This record gives sequence, structure tokens and C-alpha cells, in this order.
Amino acid sequence: MHITARVDYAVRTLLELAAAGEAPAKAENLARAQNIPHKFLEAVLGDLRRGGLVHSRRGPEGGYWLARPAEEISVADIIRTVEGPLASVRGQRPEDVVYTGPAERLRDVWIAVRVNLRAVLEEVTLADVVADDLPRFVSDLTADPGAWERRRT
Repeated sequence: MHITARVDYAVRTLLELAAAGEAPAKAENLARAQNIPHKFLEAVLGDLRRGGLVHSRRGPEGGYWLARPAEEISVADIIRTVEGPLASVRGQRPEDVVYTGPAERLRDVWIAVRVNLRAVLEEVTLADVVADDLPRFVSDLTADPGAWERRRT
């Protein structure tokens, strides 16, 4: 899975908002706190607002805040909002691709990849990350030394 800068910035920004509580946060402060280019962050915040993950208000008392509680926003929600489906094959959903011959079962592999992505990304919420309380299975996965090994291309 390729995690784009857009996704990385969106998740980090929402983590800042989750940590801030209900007080509106200015885009400039969010950008500074996470070392994100301000103009890029404004575009990401627009996506997050249109996707219903943040609310915003203009003016001196304005800023951005989470549209729902941090425990109700998963990492998968954020990815889908800024990038679309968690897994796609040439822009199609895995269940929509058709292969023939020796590649026929490849669709099952892509579906399995999506299931595994969902297993982690739909279960980890902003609240989990902010509280440093990741689900046990995530800790188990990262405790495996092989998880940290780079693979050759």
C-alpha cells in the first residue's frame, strides 16, 4: 500500500484536532505543529470538510474541529475521504476486475489484501492513536521483528 502525502497529512492533522479537543484550531497552527505546507494543508482540510470529518468556521474565533468524536473516526475513514477506496486495481474495485487463465485467482488475492487493510485501518481510530492505546492485534503485528524488516524489491 502506498500512503500518499495527502493521506499522511490528513491523518496527522486530524490527530492534532483530536488532541486539541473541541476548541477550533487554525490551519496555520496545524500546519506548523505537523510541519505540513500550509497551502497543501488548506486543500486537505477542504477535502476533510467536504467529507464530513471536520467542521470549520471563519473569523478570529474560527478554525477547524472534528465533526464527530475521535473514537468514531477510523484511519480508513480518513483515507477514503481524501483518496477514495482503500484498495483498487487500475482504478477499479477488486471485486470488479476479471482475469482469465493462470491469473484468474488473482482477484482473490486483491480481495484478501483489501480485507487485511480493512482489518487494521477500520479498527484504529484517532482516539486510539492519540491515547497511545492501539488495538492489541496492531501491537501484536508490530511486535513481530519481521514487521520491521525491509524487503528487497
